[in-house]
Amino acid sequence: MESGRGAPATLLAVLYLVGGGLCYAGAAWPMNPDAPIGLLWVLGTVGVVGGGALALWPHPLRPWVVHSALALVALLVAVLAWRSATPVGVVALGPVITAVALYAAHFLWLPAARAHTAFLVAVTSLGALAAEPTGFLVPWLALVCTVVALTEAQGRLAGQLRAAAGTDPLTGVANRRAWEAEAARHLSRAQRTGEPLCVALLDLDDFKLVNDRDGHGAGDALLRELTTRWRERLRHADLLGRYGGDEFVLCLPATDETGAWELLGRLQDAHPFGWTVGLAVARRGEPLPDVLSRADAHLYARKRSSRRA
Repeated sequence: MESGRGAPATLLAVLYLVGGGLCYAGAAWPMNPDAPIGLLWVLGTVGVVGGGALALWPHPLRPWVVHSALALVALLVAVLAWRSATPVGVVALGPVITAVALYAAHFLWLPAARAHTAFLVAVTSLGALAAEPTGFLVPWLALVCTVVALTEAQGRLAGQLRAAAGTDPLTGVANRRAWEAEAARHLSRAQRTGEPLCVALLDLDDFKLVNDRDGHGAGDALLRELTTRWRERLRHADLLGRYGGDEFVLCLPATDETGAWELLGRLQDAHPFGWTVGLAVARRGEPLPDVLSRADAHLYARKRSSRRA
């Protein structure tokens, strides 16, 4: 799930603020004399205060905050459905339900989005069934089917876009941006738990000669073949990324220096084409750019040494 002070947090705040504003409008200008005016004022205040808190909170939002905020919206909409005075008032909650489901589908992983949508549909349907008005069953069922279908479609599309945005199109491994984001999370976890973590930079030897001699198609084929062979020998937790044209980077969680060299040896045996590696073991409190800088310095020291030899 994406979170933080970017679009996910901002749009969640907007959902609360718009919902609160609509509740205030419904309380100030009720469309029916039996409208739950007192409840609308309360829900409007919850929406505005909650949205303001989300908008002004200076730190990245924790995932549990996002999940809790979405669950609270579902419960509030269910209460509003229960207290609606007319069938139109119940069905008119459809845009709010749809907006919440689409938010979950866009910003959460699909299983989590499905769970939120199922909870949303369940509690709001219970609220609607408990309401005094009747005669809205058919449009409500149409609304539920639409929300479920839109969640599935948007969730799958968002997942494909996330995968495409984080994947190198030639080799299928993580691109530089995605690798750095995931490696930073691994590093943060390692520093919390005290586990070792290694970062390795792999630079192909004489790759330019392959392109010059055999053409760029041959070079592309070599990159694909190398990454395929490497991925077959990496562990599930290991993170491989393409860092440049012929430079790759590895994040090896829960791996000390000895274990890292053993794994790199298996990668060397995977394909005859040569490459040089620079390795750095993360130090306590060290940010990822500094770990990469030490791995890069080690890489070029090894390259200079091999040229002298």
